[in-house]
Amino acid sequence: MSFGGQPRVPRIPTPPQGETVAAFGTYMEAQQAVDHLAEQQFPVQLVTIVGTDLRMVERVTGRMSYPRAAASGFIGGAWFGLFVGLLLSLFSTAGEAPLIPAILFGGAFGLLFSVLAYSFTRRRRDFTSTSQIVASSYTLLCLPEQAHKARALLQGRGAVAGGWPPAPTTSVTPPAQTLPTQGWPSQGSPGSAPPGPPAPPAQAPPSPRPPADPSDPGWPPSQP
Repeated sequence: MSFGGQPRVPRIPTPPQGETVAAFGTYMEAQQAVDHLAEQQFPVQLVTIVGTDLRMVERVTGRMSYPRAAASGFIGGAWFGLFVGLLLSLFSTAGEAPLIPAILFGGAFGLLFSVLAYSFTRRRRDFTSTSQIVASSYTLLCLPEQAHKARALLQGRGAVAGGWPPAPTTSVTPPAQTLPTQGWPSQGSPGSAPPGPPAPPAQAPPSPRPPADPSDPGWPPSQP
């Protein structure tokens, strides 16, 4: 049971539910869209921000050295010493609160631990950095019963229609065209005439007979 009308966050990781009402390129734009819905008295507990294509971004802030490691360790230890000193001052019966000694001791221990830690990781990580999880786009989801109202309130802020998950885009590849080969159209191709019988080979004309000679003993020639 939830208190104050707040929905209970599922303990087991589950996919987000709802329809897509807006899409933004940065988290700040998505946050401003939710703030705008809250200003319009919209039930923002029905809204979910979903980041897609997550990336871990590590931004290098500077080069690490022994002086820098000592300074950062001393500052961190001094803050811890101040906190311990304030706790001791609450239960101290003496007139002076041990704030200054606690700050000095905390800073000294912080400096020592920071220098030792840097000496073990030197030449393997000689820089300081900060890490963030960044998404390439942020989608605003809303439950179906209030999705139309959320779209109407977010007009001009990147509102889009559709559902979750978004349908994948498919590209249609045109069919490859076959170039005509030599001697086109080929036999059997559409529009070509059916092949006819082969033409007979050409024969040489008969040689002319010599003129008849009556004095020839073989005259007249015998009939075949």
